[in-house]
Amino acid sequence: MPGDKSWMVEKYSNLVEQGLDWKLKALETASEPRCIVDGKQNIMLCANNYLNLTTHEKVVNAMVDATKKYGAGSGSVRAIAGNMQLHEDLESTIAQFKGVEAALTYSAGYTANVGLIPTLVENKQDLIISDELNHGSIIDGVRLTKASRAVYQHNDTDALENILKENKSSRRKLIITDGVFSMDGDIAPLDIIAELAEQYDAMVMVDDCHGEGVLGDGGRGIVDHFKLQGKIDFEIGSFSKALGVQGGVLSGSETVKKHAINHSRSWLLSGSQPPGVAAAQKAAIEVLRDEPEHHKKLWNNTEYFRNEMQSLGFDTGVSETPIIPVMCGESILAKKLSEELYKKGIFALPIVFPMVAKDKARIRCMISSGLTKNDLDLVIGTFSEVGKQLGII
Repeated sequence: MPGDKSWMVEKYSNLVEQGLDWKLKALETASEPRCIVDGKQNIMLCANNYLNLTTHEKVVNAMVDATKKYGAGSGSVRAIAGNMQLHEDLESTIAQFKGVEAALTYSAGYTANVGLIPTLVENKQDLIISDELNHGSIIDGVRLTKASRAVYQHNDTDALENILKENKSSRRKLIITDGVFSMDGDIAPLDIIAELAEQYDAMVMVDDCHGEGVLGDGGRGIVDHFKLQGKIDFEIGSFSKALGVQGGVLSGSETVKKHAINHSRSWLLSGSQPPGVAAAQKAAIEVLRDEPEHHKKLWNNTEYFRNEMQSLGFDTGVSETPIIPVMCGESILAKKLSEELYKKGIFALPIVFPMVAKDKARIRCMISSGLTKNDLDLVIGTFSEVGKQLGII
């Protein structure tokens, strides 16, 4: 007889009763500004495809050509027989683009965090200091360590400094923060964090998955945004958001890369990126480098949408990036807004408790460079109509 799974049924039933279960919709076309979701034409407003690169000709062709030439998979982990010249060329391109010594690709941003963090601290003599709103992959990575832990209030550098002062005797101190926070779209004060780290002899790790391709000169990320090259120990990025492909990356010094290759279990024990993916990743970096108009259009769209929504009376929170929340307060109101938008052809999902506080439910709008002004005006007009009906504005 199989094991008892009635507890699973009970847990799921509880989620359904609270309206907290995920109900998946099926994307039937490419992830583009105009797409078909569950058979219905929609404007996409909830994808991370900031630069609309998922269908860029150079990226797609690079994946197809490499797959035909090298096959569908690499055949091994990189440490054994899966290290291809494609991977090394990709990492050289990343390092050169970001202005660092070296880069190392992972299967995902998640595996980069859970695989790297446990290698940087060893026991209770070491201390991890984490922003309270850090991504779940950081939290999972921290849980895998035996280090002491401290959490500081979101983006509160005074609170961070107090922790550093109180723990001067810790053997290793590791400050971890998101670069762009994925629920609110605000940016970590990485310049001040870097100053404090230098003052108190701490290492800094930033998860810039939502900043890659978005922040910095031409999309080089948050480290470039603050001109901190060489001052941030570990920079984690993602290819599955602005760069439109899949996978994670660690950028930093050559020492950091050698350390990760030899100690990071999620890298050592995962099959390497398929040839097509590695080639598409490299092509996406080259598009970002050679076609800056995508980055410029992203920010033009972002500022236009935010300004227009604010002028209508919508609360867009503390967003500074293309992640623009439309604050609703109660979860039931956010869900109702999402449902009404979907009926009118706008695919924008609610973010509710427990992902955010109970009174902080919102529609999280993700702006892309592929949206036209007509698209944005249609979205804004629909938000205005439904927002008034629901009493949000």
